[in-house]
Amino acid sequence: MAKPPIGRDTRLCMSLSGRPGNAGSRLHNHLYDALGLDYVYKAFTTTDLPAAIGGIRALGIRGAAISMPFKEAVIPLLDRLDPTAAGIESVNTIVNDDGVLSGYNTDYSAVRDLLAAGPADPARPFVLRGSGGMAKAVAAALHYCGFHEGMIVARNAEAGPALAALYGYAWSADLPEPGAALLVNVTPLGMEGADAEALAFPEAMIAAADVAFDVVAQPPRTPFIRMAEAMGKAIVTGTEVIVRQAIEQFVLYTGVRPSPGQIVDATRFAHGEAAAARLAQAYGLGG
Repeated sequence: MAKPPIGRDTRLCMSLSGRPGNAGSRLHNHLYDALGLDYVYKAFTTTDLPAAIGGIRALGIRGAAISMPFKEAVIPLLDRLDPTAAGIESVNTIVNDDGVLSGYNTDYSAVRDLLAAGPADPARPFVLRGSGGMAKAVAAALHYCGFHEGMIVARNAEAGPALAALYGYAWSADLPEPGAALLVNVTPLGMEGADAEALAFPEAMIAAADVAFDVVAQPPRTPFIRMAEAMGKAIVTGTEVIVRQAIEQFVLYTGVRPSPGQIVDATRFAHGEAAAARLAQAYGLGG
């Protein structure tokens, strides 16, 4: 089925981020084309969050992906929260139903599913670096998947201890000595821009770990992930997180779930061959 030309009935979806990129737009628009859906997707940023959310409501924008630094600040501007988003107190997805804005968190389900696939042993300790909205989703997923011995490392002396206490984890403002089996970066360290060369964990911690998990998706291979790969560690990349959470957003916006093959093709278009190959393997496809 051919996608209709853009017209007055075309539904707009968007992303709202402090550092907007192109990958989300490429993935969603590729799937709209593949499925013949009369939608279009565009990335935005803002310095006036209340006005931006008001625009979503007033203009009938169907859905919005919410990224750093807006995942917590957006909550008071919404009409209702899905139970998962309410429990985590972080929103990465807004769905607009005739002016009623509902908040969801698909980061949680993406990380939960990646952890459940078994790259790390829940019986062994982890270190999670970060305490913002995405860190809340990751900590909730770790707890759900049975990781009970861990440390939240965050300089924020309010958010860090609060997140750790919520799940019975330790907290520190500084990185501990090497020894954690799972290292999770939920900070901008390694992200394209000012932090592009930053290493989220020191070499000694990476050497002592079994699994490196980075939620940073741009670039697909952060300095943390590249070093872990070179050491032969198991890795989970931010691209894997962002694709899985984006597909759940796509379903919320359109009511349509793409096939695994369509998801792999869209991932190839948006994120490249390496990301598509890892996803194809997860789906049991040939690549």
